[in-house]
Amino acid sequence: MVQVVVFHSAFGLRAAEVSAAGHLRAAGHDVLTPDLYAGQTAGTLGAALRLMDVIGWQVICGRAQQALSQVPGPAVLAGFSMGAGVIGSVWDQRPQAAAVVLVHGIAAVPASARPGLPVQVHLAQDDPFAPREAVASWQASAAAAGLAAEVFSYPGAGHFYTDPGLADHDAPAAGLTWQRVTALLSAL
Repeated sequence: MVQVVVFHSAFGLRAAEVSAAGHLRAAGHDVLTPDLYAGQTAGTLGAALRLMDVIGWQVICGRAQQALSQVPGPAVLAGFSMGAGVIGSVWDQRPQAAAVVLVHGIAAVPASARPGLPVQVHLAQDDPFAPREAVASWQASAAAAGLAAEVFSYPGAGHFYTDPGLADHDAPAAGLTWQRVTALLSAL
């Protein structure tokens, strides 16, 4: 069993993250899903981005840090889209992280990243929020830091392809993502 902390997307803590947490719990892991928006959610991408701006990045990251302060020992940091960015803001404070899982986004690799740390990135192949050049740069940073990084790209999928409540949903790509994440966690 591994402790996993799942950070939600800009839409807020919704069924997609709760379902992912349930999937990981069913695989035998202890999962925490902090609500960085204190109960608020959005129904469209535009509303989600406005909500993120209204709450403010500093508040969002402060809530993430507060949630992590309640998690003893090594934990897997997992994030969906905006949640990947949240990981980028707290990763350097969790050098004992067991692994990092970034879904629908990438996060800056901190200078304190532990060499050999398992990291998985899951992205739509032509994701406008993670352009190929940015992903290539991220891979170079991960290699320079000595991370055990894997980047998985899903052709034909939309940005939020794991979220069954959104038009981007791609069931085969989502299923493969969760198989790969589950395999990573089982190997820890």
